[in-house]
Amino acid sequence: MKAFTVAATALAALPRTAWAHHFMGGGLPETLAQGLLSGLGHPVIGLDHAAFILAAGFFLALVEGGMWGIPALIVGTLIGAALHLAGFALPGAEFGLALSVILIGGLVMVRRGVKLSLLAGGLALTGILHGYAYAESIFGAEATPLVAYLVGFSVIQLGLAAGAFLIHRRLIATREAWARPVSSGFGAAVGAIGAVFLLISIAS
Repeated sequence: MKAFTVAATALAALPRTAWAHHFMGGGLPETLAQGLLSGLGHPVIGLDHAAFILAAGFFLALVEGGMWGIPALIVGTLIGAALHLAGFALPGAEFGLALSVILIGGLVMVRRGVKLSLLAGGLALTGILHGYAYAESIFGAEATPLVAYLVGFSVIQLGLAAGAFLIHRRLIATREAWARPVSSGFGAAVGAIGAVFLLISIAS
């Protein structure tokens, strides 16, 4: 707990720009390749986004037909990006984004299944917040790199979530005594990441 407090304080003290997740060093992508690379990179270098996506895939493994929740998440992020690009404001988006990371981490930690329809709806809604944040890196870009960026972040989210889903399914299938603590520990780590970003959101 003490280590977490120290880390959270240090991270919260960083300039807000340190969490902007710009894969192109802060510049707008100008070509198809740059747009694609930026889209592929944003959810990975953004620790809050990566933690959320991995935890979502991990938790979906507990739900029958859970793989179908992944497209719901991706569609939600595309809607969120479209809202940002269209000029719509989402007050408190960063705060809500951090809460979504805490929530999904908690769900993984307690390992209680949820109805797929409810979970898919929740992932789509929270995905809007993440997609809204993704669009900050592409706002003002030309059509070609913009579309490539959207394709890129959709593909990487699919890969991360599906990978986490399959890994957790394999863990569940082992029925080993250590599998449950590993899952719960991962959920706790994700929740801690969300808490750090919540502190950053409040402090900024």
